[in-house]
Amino acid sequence: MTYSRTDSRDGGLAIQYLALSTMIVLYSLMFIGGYISAAGLGLTCPEWPLCPNGIMPSEEYLIEWVHRLVAATTGVLVLATMVACYMNKNAGARIKVTSSLASAFVVTQITLGALVIDLKLHAVLVAIHLGIGILLFSMVLLTTLFAFRLSKVPVKADA
Repeated sequence: MTYSRTDSRDGGLAIQYLALSTMIVLYSLMFIGGYISAAGLGLTCPEWPLCPNGIMPSEEYLIEWVHRLVAATTGVLVLATMVACYMNKNAGARIKVTSSLASAFVVTQITLGALVIDLKLHAVLVAIHLGIGILLFSMVLLTTLFAFRLSKVPVKADA
């Protein structure tokens, strides 16, 4: 069986770029979150969702603010990827399931992030936040891999 690339108008290429961008931004978010945790900066910005100075924080809140901005961007990208997967006529059940799970995990992560701040870095919640983050990354990775498979459609060989 041979494979051929589908027409780019079907949205397969867009899903590839969207899923790959989502994975890169999510990895960046996890890197920033790990830095914040290891540096003991988790409560630098003690309010959620905004820091005390509002949308544009002062320098003392900048690192935590960047983490929250990247988290919001990640959330939008994960949800957009799921919508794109459902809109694509060639998308199978696997990519729909992984993108849906990623969306559920990203909403869970945002909620846990708020609780972690509200409950002053409760150790169990921080651990759960990390665990869900790993599951989220796994689903985004699988979605990205499945997106790159979307562009290959089996073509029957002429006999």
